[in-house]
Amino acid sequence: MAVQKNIITIQHPESIHHTNGMIGSWTDWELTEKGIEQAENIAYNLKSEIKNSSFSLFVSPLKRAKLTAETIGKKLDIQLRIIDALKERSLGKANGKSVQWLKENIENEERTIYDKCFSDAESRYDVWQRLLPFYDEIISNDEENIIIVSHGDTLSLFNAMWLGLEPEMLNRIDLYGVSGGVSFLRQTSAGKRIIKRLSDTSYIKSW
Repeated sequence: MAVQKNIITIQHPESIHHTNGMIGSWTDWELTEKGIEQAENIAYNLKSEIKNSSFSLFVSPLKRAKLTAETIGKKLDIQLRIIDALKERSLGKANGKSVQWLKENIENEERTIYDKCFSDAESRYDVWQRLLPFYDEIISNDEENIIIVSHGDTLSLFNAMWLGLEPEMLNRIDLYGVSGGVSFLRQTSAGKRIIKRLSDTSYIKSW
């Protein structure tokens, strides 16, 4: 019999790189003022919904995700666990550059999950491989309630893992969310995996 799981994944809300034409990736951008407010709203709305349930909280070390998780952790009284595997995909020499620079200097078009836009960048398959041990750990342990705060591309891979897809399927499909989106994943005691809600943006709104 499988352990029941309730996993809430959160894509960090508005970051400075969403507003200034720069690349996110491993560049350590902070949240904008709007993003900070959105993180506070996510925390408030989650608190209202999950009430007194006890959750573990895992987060990428990048500032935009970490600040989001700190806001949620403070509201829900949860200690953060920083996980390097939850970082966004590295774009190598494009880190710290603008989106326009990337378009003008890209070395390789990414047609499959194995392709790298630059020789020193990560492919999506590289991210899959670094994410997989963390995924296997939380799936196999006894923790029932888990919150994960991460980034768009990383969470799209997590969603595919959750549904039991092979990484090559991502050459044909994707499961992206949006900034500030909150997703609800559930595993039943029979081991059935469900995505109840994908990238729900109602949580970034104040009520």
